Amino acid sequence: MHILALFLQTATSPALGTATQSLPPIQPAVTSNPYGLAALWAQGDPVARITIVILVLMSLASWYVLITKLIAQGRLGAQGRAANEKFFKANTVRQGADFLEKNSAYRYIAEAALEATRKHEGLIGQVDLNTWVAQSIERAVGTIHSRTQEGLAVLATVGSTAPFVGLFGTVWGIYNALVRIGASGQASIDKVAGPVGEALIMTAIGLAVAVPAVLGYNWLVRRNKVAMDTVRNFGSDLHTVLLAAGAAQKPAA
Repeated sequence: MHILALFLQTATSPALGTATQSLPPIQPAVTSNPYGLAALWAQGDPVARITIVILVLMSLASWYVLITKLIAQGRLGAQGRAANEKFFKANTVRQGADFLEKNSAYRYIAEAALEATRKHEGLIGQVDLNTWVAQSIERAVGTIHSRTQEGLAVLATVGSTAPFVGLFGTVWGIYNALVRIGASGQASIDKVAGPVGEALIMTAIGLAVAVPAVLGYNWLVRRNKVAMDTVRNFGSDLHTVLLAAGAAQKPAA
């Protein structure tokens, strides 16, 4: 009997092992995240949704300004290199201005200086050519500087206000969460953590909007300073050339 029992156990063990190995592994149940941005939008009231929309619009505006200003600064830098290569190699200021692109900021300054020299010949008052041309070039350079500053106020505004907009959304979300928790009468951690966590997402969104705007603003200001130094140097050289040309045209005493 003992030998028969041992034989039956040995015969059935591989079958049991095979059946055990053939069973598929137990997969953990996949549960969707009940919290996050989607839940924040779906469960949020109109105030929360408007706050999110405002933050998204602020982010889009800041990135639009950042990209367009980088393109404009690159174009201004290319115009400066073209002016240094072509303008002062011309025989006359008029010819040098014609060598530059029509939309070039440097051509705009050259045209303003040439117009000032033409108007100076017909002035009734006694204004020396040096002062007259210098003022005209300075006004033209100021106009170019104003163009480089366009849009930077948007970045400054977004960078300074986006965190507070996000903070407002957080405070509003926590308030609504506490109201719902109080109405349900359940203050356990699982009831509090979700709504409060969703409200804190607003602060994170506000910071995510503000940080690129602040960094972009500082970067563009630095690049504008470098570009305007080149523009001012061009204006100073142009002023010297025009004064030399005006002195050469005066009759000898």
